[in-house]
Amino acid sequence: MPQDGNLAETVKLLDNVSGDAMPNQRVLARKIGISVGLVNALVHRAVRKGLIKIRHAPARRYAYYLTPKGFAEKSRLVAEYLDYSLSFFRAARQDYGDVFARCAAAGQRRIALCGAGELAEIATLAAIGMNVELVAVLDRKTNQVRVAGLPVVRDLAALRPEDALVITEGRKPQELYDVLRAEAGADRIFAPPFLRISRQRVHSIQAKGVR
Repeated sequence: MPQDGNLAETVKLLDNVSGDAMPNQRVLARKIGISVGLVNALVHRAVRKGLIKIRHAPARRYAYYLTPKGFAEKSRLVAEYLDYSLSFFRAARQDYGDVFARCAAAGQRRIALCGAGELAEIATLAAIGMNVELVAVLDRKTNQVRVAGLPVVRDLAALRPEDALVITEGRKPQELYDVLRAEAGADRIFAPPFLRISRQRVHSIQAKGVR
């Protein structure tokens, strides 16, 4: 795991200020996919490290530019990010392979992936050659109709009662687990260890959507 907990976001920040004035922080937050508060914190940290220089612009605005040190640091961080991404991909694929092996051993060979993000893509690759059948991706908020070649369903009623549910939600896996447990029970739900899901944690849930 990289020492910088916001490695991907820092790489995107430095990439968006390369050679030009940085856009409005609210616009940048939307581009990177994080909060304005986190963008502000990352900018200030980069300024303290000498990676970004602030210049005054008209109308009480500010422009942000990468320093020579910032360009060098961006190259280093990109290499670190790629290395981390590949390591994470290999580990996640192995973990999902282990999950599918457990499902098969338990006689639960029909599997629905729960969460339409990048983890669903990794899980479909991990299922190749395993004695399981991926039948759908359960996600109540996505606008996609297919993910990784699988149909998207938006309700548990679209699945069979015996279908195993494998968590592929990376942003709020615990919340999704709690929702599914309340609706389907814990026995049907499987998740890889890296998601750090606690099976003892049960909240009172009021019709939350599955991400």
